[in-house]
Amino acid sequence: MKPALVFDWNGTLLDDSYALLQTTNDMLTRFGHATIDINTFREHCDVPLSLLYRSLGMSHDEVAVVDRDGSALFHDTYEPLAGNADLREGARRVLELARREAASSIIVSNHIVAPLRSQLRRLGINEYINDVLAFESRTTQFKSMSKGERLRLYMEENDLKPASTFIIGDMPVETDIARNLGLISISITGGFVSESRLRAANPDYTINNHHELLPILQRHGFFQNA
Repeated sequence: MKPALVFDWNGTLLDDSYALLQTTNDMLTRFGHATIDINTFREHCDVPLSLLYRSLGMSHDEVAVVDRDGSALFHDTYEPLAGNADLREGARRVLELARREAASSIIVSNHIVAPLRSQLRRLGINEYINDVLAFESRTTQFKSMSKGERLRLYMEENDLKPASTFIIGDMPVETDIARNLGLISISITGGFVSESRLRAANPDYTINNHHELLPILQRHGFFQNA
């Protein structure tokens, strides 16, 4: 049996924490709020991002402005910054190994399919990814199917076995998805959420970079010759 590796995208495979921090600070500055540092960001970050903005003191009306027109203000600020972000340490090697071992690499994300696919092509890893499960457009973002439900249906349609499916993410939501679907959960630090928040969600494993993923997979009987 081959494993399925289910990756979150933002903060997990893509090293865009500082791009999102800069975008958040731009939103705060527009409405006269104080900017924040990366540690404060990681203590407050949540999805949808309206939860982050509200926790940082933005009003309902201010958040509504950011959310207007499919969150155009956010996306027009964030996307150029994310376009300069690289992959996280060890991510390319893990994806290459997965392809060599004929394992599935799947992205499940709260981002949008088209810009995500564009980033995969820019980074030269599009051919390593079997499928991208994400929102269809800006207007449906956080309004249609959740990440967990999207993954559950995909697993049913593709007969993926929970016992050999690993979900890797940088937020507690991936651990919650793993618990609900019976998957093996791996939290990666250095993304959008502090290590203390990740550990409080009680994942099966916590890693600091993708190089540390390989021994976990080998412990479960996969990638033994890597």
